[in-house]
Amino acid sequence: MDARIAEMTRLWTLATPLVSGFILSLVRNYQDRDDILQDTAVAVLNSLEKYDKSKPFAGWVIGIAKNQILLHFRKTNKKTILLEPSLAESLQQAFSESSAENNNLDHLAECFKALDPKSKELCKMRYELDMKPASIAEKIEMKANSVAKTLQRIRDELRDCIQRKTKAGFRL
Repeated sequence: MDARIAEMTRLWTLATPLVSGFILSLVRNYQDRDDILQDTAVAVLNSLEKYDKSKPFAGWVIGIAKNQILLHFRKTNKKTILLEPSLAESLQQAFSESSAENNNLDHLAECFKALDPKSKELCKMRYELDMKPASIAEKIEMKANSVAKTLQRIRDELRDCIQRKTKAGFRL
């Protein structure tokens, strides 16, 4: 299989639940939603060369889905679109932003797994057990200032990892 097609398939699979939700927010009929989702998949495949890899894939696909919704209503002569176009635009924006946030959370989980055991333990104490740096310092026999600085370095490392994965994840 062509590497670009394989990557598009992976990205499409990740984006499908979000795109389906977007379509369903504008189209109440499940059969119409399924038809539009399939038409969107075909349109994405046919437009793959137009995809700007620096932008979130799911946001791009949601834009295509919006066009497919309008096309579907025109083809089926259905006059009832439940929302004003400006509201549809707002929904498109909200779903696009949501896709970026979800992607970052997925990357955070991956990046956290890559941390060394000591860093993971510090994060768990600080963020799962809600311990303050002074309490952590007492427990692991460090100075509170050193704990705070170490946590800052870990956050920086996680942020950099998320940014790398985000950039790498949108290349075709």
